[in-house]
Amino acid sequence: MQVVYTGADWHQYWLESLKSDKSIGLVPTMGALHEGHLDLIRKAKEESDVVIVSIFVNPTQFNKQEDFDNYPNTLVEDLAKLKGELVDFVFIPKTETVYPEKPKLSINFGELENCLEGEFRPGHFNGVGIVVAKLFHIIKPNKAFFGQKDLQQTAIIDRLVKDLSMDVQLVIVPTRREEDGLAMSSRNLRLSAEERSQALILIYSLSKAKQELLANSPWFEVQNQIKRDFEETPLASLEYFELIHPESFTSYSDFDPTQKSSICVAAYLGNIRLIDNLPIIP
Repeated sequence: MQVVYTGADWHQYWLESLKSDKSIGLVPTMGALHEGHLDLIRKAKEESDVVIVSIFVNPTQFNKQEDFDNYPNTLVEDLAKLKGELVDFVFIPKTETVYPEKPKLSINFGELENCLEGEFRPGHFNGVGIVVAKLFHIIKPNKAFFGQKDLQQTAIIDRLVKDLSMDVQLVIVPTRREEDGLAMSSRNLRLSAEERSQALILIYSLSKAKQELLANSPWFEVQNQIKRDFEETPLASLEYFELIHPESFTSYSDFDPTQKSSICVAAYLGNIRLIDNLPIIP
């Protein structure tokens, strides 16, 4: 496993891959790796000749400095996991490498960034779009692998790729969950034991809502019941619980079994914000 720190370091390996007609798979991460990340890596190894994992905690996508400061740093453990997965390359750039100067460009993703995560985390998707574009420009992958848990992020990156005619294929990998159903997230490491227990309301509410919708319950009734469930969970504070089209992120006022749909949820457990989603009609 080779560790590279700059685009110049990587460029010689990219040229060798290009000359030997080897495909490159990129798994962008911010570290604090868990089994969900490893699923992405395993999928990348299945579909690519060369796999490179990036570890970079991107400051421009945090709209709260506290979240950036508290993001877990587990680099030693991460490198051990990546070595165990037989990853070919790890890209660990410094902030000044990715951002030699503060970006002046901003990316407007239209309605995609005005709802759900975009509404509650202003500027977040601009930061995501810029750093992903930089990684694609530096690494030049044939495929890039992302997790379904960050559903709106995958839609944002898909729009970035299409609108800028980027020559990279996105591969979306299903959400990896703990045995009790909680979606794996680096933020889970920051939950207290009691918060971790009550965090199950996210998958509970998604599963309950899906069951009710498929049984023809009206969406407004389902949504109101879920809001009451959160109000009865002491450490949980619901931010949103919406039925949406999984590509346009248009909100539905009611469930239509002939249309693609997913439910997205965001909630705080204490001071820790978690998100999740569940497809209803894929």
